[in-house]
Amino acid sequence: MRTLPLLLATLWLPRLAVAQELSAAERRITAAVDAGVAQSGRLLERAVNLNSGTFNLAGVRAVGRLFQTEFGRLGFRTRWLDGRAWGRAGHLVAEWRGSGTGPKLLFIGHLDTVFEPDSPFRKYQRLRDSTAQGPGVIDMKGGNVIMLLALGALKQAGLLAGFQVSVVLTGDEEETGTPLSKGRAALLEAARWADIAIGFEDGDGDPRHAVIGRRGWTGWTLTTKGRPGHSSLIFSQEVGSGAIFEAARILAAFRDSLAGEANLTFNPGLIAGGSDVTLEKTGERGRVFGKSNVIADQAVVTGDLRSLTIEQRDRAKQRMRAIVGRHYPLSDAAIEFEDTYPPMTPTEGNRRLLQLLDQVSRDLGAGPVSPVNPANAGAADVSFTAGLVDMAIDGVGLKGSGGHSVHETADLRTLPIQAKRVAILIYRLTKL
Repeated sequence: MRTLPLLLATLWLPRLAVAQELSAAERRITAAVDAGVAQSGRLLERAVNLNSGTFNLAGVRAVGRLFQTEFGRLGFRTRWLDGRAWGRAGHLVAEWRGSGTGPKLLFIGHLDTVFEPDSPFRKYQRLRDSTAQGPGVIDMKGGNVIMLLALGALKQAGLLAGFQVSVVLTGDEEETGTPLSKGRAALLEAARWADIAIGFEDGDGDPRHAVIGRRGWTGWTLTTKGRPGHSSLIFSQEVGSGAIFEAARILAAFRDSLAGEANLTFNPGLIAGGSDVTLEKTGERGRVFGKSNVIADQAVVTGDLRSLTIEQRDRAKQRMRAIVGRHYPLSDAAIEFEDTYPPMTPTEGNRRLLQLLDQVSRDLGAGPVSPVNPANAGAADVSFTAGLVDMAIDGVGLKGSGGHSVHETADLRTLPIQAKRVAILIYRLTKL
């Protein structure tokens, strides 16, 4: 399978643009998808109505059991990986080992949402025939349902026996546990086994798009120190500029040095400074004390850094460290980085997989599929497969709008077409 990118280059370049007729097997697949849409809609409603905020461990497990049952009905071997070792609910792994010799496929989804039990946004609500709202309806319980619908259609069409598939549904995509090495061990193991990874996130919500590149996510914490004193002595040789001005100097220099570089962003999301600053371990809450007539002796800033390649990330970190190392008199500063989600750099293999998906979509009469701008694609679990698989794509899940808000809305018309695209895509991959 490591020769697959070269094979696809021969078969699919130049890019095909003319719709082709579906084969008899592919017509069976589409008919099976259509027959399963109503049942999939009911499954989606059940899943959404189970609260599975990341920190609602019991709720995440309940959604895991729901999907575990569905994969079991298809004949997948399933297991639940307890997440106590990384402080979360756990992950669902489902495996199908057919008799085929085609590519090894990894399907990726997640069980948790950003809506905890105290959220007022709690229930699935059908707005009209084509839309529905609910917590996690597109991010990403709808993607998990599409995954099952596509696999079920292949089985109904008598084609699933020829596949080799691993499914990993994580329970902490929205807020990863620690240590990350344990929390993503199962996903990394599956990626090393697989040849092709497919993520079922909703992408940018547009059914005309899929994701072949995602920026990685690195957290950073900046701490500055100054000499405390009466505010009347600010900028003097005895006291200097204080910790808050040192933090401001650094942030302004970050902007001047790094802003405007394509696919690179850096954001200070929290800043606290004064005479006494204490942040919780999460870095999201804290306590601060200071007075307007006292020069601050400490400040803390937390933020993120997003990049499309590891090289871009490392260059940015080097420049940020250099800026931090230049101090105002009588001030000090340090910065720490924590790499979490790696970049999913667009590769030739990813582009060729998109070409295949694009051709499938045209053949279905659903129009072309083009890549999402990486600037519009946040971090996701598929990124952990980068460098381990020959090809990867994401954003093939249920489409809609308003993700991570109480306006999260699914376009239910995209449910069958997304399932058909995926099912026929992987069917064609086994024929190469």
